[in-house]
Amino acid sequence: MKELRSILARLRAPAVFPAALATLARVRGSSYRRPGARLLLAANGGRTGAISGGCLEDDVLLRAKAVAASGVAQTVTYDTTAENDLVWGVGLGCHGVVDVVIEPLASEGGAGWTEIVRKAFVAPTDAAVAIGFADGSLGTRAALAAGVGKSFWGDETLRKGLQEALTQRSSHYEEADGQRVFYEYLPMPVPLLIFGAGDDAQPLCQMAAELGFVVKVIDPRPTYATKERFPAADTVTVAKPDELAKWVAVPGRTAAVVMTHHYVHDVPFLRWLLPQPVAYLGLLGPRQRAEKILGDLAAGGLAVTAEMRARLHAPVGLDVGATTPESVALAVLAEIQAVLAGRDGRPLRERGGPIHGE
Repeated sequence: MKELRSILARLRAPAVFPAALATLARVRGSSYRRPGARLLLAANGGRTGAISGGCLEDDVLLRAKAVAASGVAQTVTYDTTAENDLVWGVGLGCHGVVDVVIEPLASEGGAGWTEIVRKAFVAPTDAAVAIGFADGSLGTRAALAAGVGKSFWGDETLRKGLQEALTQRSSHYEEADGQRVFYEYLPMPVPLLIFGAGDDAQPLCQMAAELGFVVKVIDPRPTYATKERFPAADTVTVAKPDELAKWVAVPGRTAAVVMTHHYVHDVPFLRWLLPQPVAYLGLLGPRQRAEKILGDLAAGGLAVTAEMRARLHAPVGLDVGATTPESVALAVLAEIQAVLAGRDGRPLRERGGPIHGE
């Protein structure tokens, strides 16, 4: 969701308008980006986001300028399934068909869906948007967020599809009477809780922020847990383990990594974290150390269940031969990504089916 968050932030500036927003609405076959990828063209020519690996952008940007000037939305279909792949003059070689809807944005006030989604991301909670990409009903037509004030905007006839996307936690298409609508499920940004503010936590924080995580650094040591040391973090909190319930919320799809390097800190942090409904929990250090911590927690009265053990990744990270703080951060984030996506982290060349699901 980092791309969409960046676009929403860009739309705060009045100088952006009149603008045009291109959204990848549908993919058949292979494509570098998936439905929901977006590219914003600002009035001054600035751009935010991408809808391909760079091969479609030149053509899309030319069309976006025309859309911004005319105020009339359009849908463009790029078909790269032909063997010579020269139909559109872009030489993609992707063997896919993609539909891109380009809509004008005269002002942020004229695109009420942006405020709904922005509120959802801040809450944080899930949201969904309805994007029409056929005939006269083009562009983002409705938005719905879960559990925030003023949570709906747009066409009431689309509310059912939006609610289905939120309930099922997945995107889907509907087609009727010549109308095609892409209901896009927008999960809340994933919080990453980093327990430990040592030097090796700095690249993990920086890289996680770049990937779009909402990064929160927690450490009981005030000289370590500072915004100066972690400028990319959304929050930096000085808190002892017995204060976590006061300072740290654990919404759905939260990832957490414990890396204080101090046994006396890791044990109480894990005592608090293991019963929490985190989607991913990692512990830095060797397996023997993790087993000792779990044994001490059990001896101290915590019922360490099989489910807790299965959720705990210790040693943390994928086996990529990491030896530096930066490469360890890469290994940790790669494992978090795989777990959240329901993948096993194997090389793509060993994957039996397509890279992306339908």
